[in-house]
Amino acid sequence: MAKEIAGLIKLQIKGGAANPSPPVGPALGSKGINIMEFCKQFNARTQDKAGKVLPVVITYYTDKSFDFIVKTPPVAIQLLEVSKAKGGSAEPNRKKVAEITWDQVKQIAEDKMVDLNCFELDAAMKMVAGTARSMGIAVKGNFPGNN
Repeated sequence: MAKEIAGLIKLQIKGGAANPSPPVGPALGSKGINIMEFCKQFNARTQDKAGKVLPVVITYYTDKSFDFIVKTPPVAIQLLEVSKAKGGSAEPNRKKVAEITWDQVKQIAEDKMVDLNCFELDAAMKMVAGTARSMGIAVKGNFPGNN
């Protein structure tokens, strides 16, 4: 018989660095989930992505057990890594903080494709470019896809 789902928790945690301190401890402890067990499993599963911010969706059940899905890093974080910028622009329409190429946009779109709600790479690239634009990161050149 299937377990009854009690709820979902969404967190963003650095890979391999989950510990019982906030935000992980209070979020899980208030639901009655074993915090140390989650931290051990999460750190074991994300050793290869150490230091990167990873979204995680935790499904917890009425019997206090849990499952979790680790997703790919957010597009904004990947854009900052690729562009080597410290952060987004306060005025993205006026002040640009960095420039990236369409090849870099394509690479991020391919990596993030499983978590995006689109079916074609061109659409994913446009979504990534839109995020870059809203952060004040310019994309060099013309869109390479079929317009």
